[in-house]
Order: sequence, then structure tokens, then C-alpha cells
Amino acid sequence: MKDDVTLTETGDELADIGELYRGPLYNVAIIAFENRTPSKAIDVGGAATEILRSIVKKSGLEPILLTSRELSEQEKLIALEQTGAVRKGKKESTRGFEDIDYRISGAITSYAEVEEGSKSLISKSKTLVAKVQVDYALVDIESGRSLVADTGYGEYKKKTGSTLGFGTKSTGDASIRDGALRDALTKAMVRMVEKLNEEPFVSNILAIEGERVYIRAGTKSRFKPGTVFNVYRPGSDLVDPTTGRVIGKSQRKIGSVKLTEHQGLNVSEAKLKSGSGFKKGDIVRSQK
Repeated sequence: MKDDVTLTETGDELADIGELYRGPLYNVAIIAFENRTPSKAIDVGGAATEILRSIVKKSGLEPILLTSRELSEQEKLIALEQTGAVRKGKKESTRGFEDIDYRISGAITSYAEVEEGSKSLISKSKTLVAKVQVDYALVDIESGRSLVADTGYGEYKKKTGSTLGFGTKSTGDASIRDGALRDALTKAMVRMVEKLNEEPFVSNILAIEGERVYIRAGTKSRFKPGTVFNVYRPGSDLVDPTTGRVIGKSQRKIGSVKLTEHQGLNVSEAKLKSGSGFKKGDIVRSQK
């Protein structure tokens, strides 16, 4: 007999997480999770990364896996360009992240399995309970702003049994580990989705042809024709006085556009609603 149970009952949340998220189909980079537990043999870091990729996909977002080394090298180059130590080429290093909207990173900081047993005259059974602790963060790639930074917990149990006193060992069963990870990461994803639902949609004007304004949105944005977006003119760089890094640009509202139709997955056509003098690169933000 076997009975697998997620102790904190997040199964329904996982099934409904796709309905919970109401925003655009953002690309979310998942940085490979670190394994900071005393035992390195159970590969909780790698398992957590793969499980989170599946959960992100179920939520209605598009996961992109990155190693921490790839991200670190890109950020070092961006920092050098922004401080003037390295000249910018035709394509700035920040453009290397142009297809990524948010990133999730984290680490497994604790993992343990506890065995519980029971006996009768003709049988005995035991229940293996896995417990995991995970630190995680959701960051806006464009601004570097941390939207969520928290610690989550997950538990999972698996009951095994045999007759006439012959027990069954469950130690090392990957399903125990994965169950606890899925529990913790599902709860974490629910929190991150709730935060993303609060964020306004931000994009850019791609081109202007007469009265037609093309913006980066498309069917993946999930906006319906008639949706109105405010348009902002980016200004000077905003520099963090402590780090010397550019963390954004000043913005001035110059008008608005109304979405008329989508032209594929990533591009939408809009028309002028108010204002004038729009240019390629102007910022487009949903009225939220």
C-alpha cells in the first residue's frame, strides 16, 4: 500500500495557478537554484530548478533557464559599460536581457526526512515525511527592483507497508524530495503570481507609420482591442549614488494610444488617442 500526501495541501493551488495569473505572457528567467543543505548528494538544487520550470509554465508564464554564471558575466559587463570602464558597442549589454522580463533565483537551505512507524500483529508500516526550506526572489529585469524576496516551506509524506512484519525502505526515494519541493515552490509561485498581477504592463513603441503605432505586446500580452496605454518619453539616466549603476530613466507622460489589433505573438498595432510627437523607443504602460 502506498499513500502520497502533500501535507500543506497545495494541490488545488497548483491546479488553479493558471487561472490565478491574469497578466501578459512574460518571459521569466529561472536561475539554477543552489543547494546549501549539508548533504549535496540528493541534488535538491537541480530538482528544484526543473520543478519550478514546470510550475512557471503552468502559471501562464514562459520559463527560460539560465545558470548563475551566465547571469553574473552579463551583469559584470553591464556594470562596466554603465561606469564608463568599457565602451558600449552597437548593441548594449543590457539588450542581452531584452527578451527576459523577470528572473527568479533561490536556494534550498534545509532538507530533512523524518521516519514515522506503526505496527500491528500482522503488519507494520512506516511513513516518511520530507521537509524542505527554500529562499527565493522575483526581480524585475529592467529596473533591478525586487518584487518578492521570501522564505518558503514544503512538506510531503509517503506511507509504505507490508504484511507479516516485513518492512519496506523508502530512504532515497526521489518522489519524497520532489513532493516537498513542489509543495514549497507552488506556494512561492502563488505569492509571486499575486505580485505580478499588481504590476502594470510596460513595453515600448517599435515603429510609427502615419497614424499607426506599433508596440511590443502581441497576443501574448493578452490585452483586448480597445485597451488604452499611456505613453512616456524616457529622459536622463537615474544613477544609484551608492553603486554608480544606472537603475532606470526619468519619464514624462506625453500621451496615450489605443490598441486596435495584434500582429502576431509579440507585436500589436495601436492608434493615437492623445498627445503627439511619439518616437520609437517611447515607453508604453498599461493604465493600472
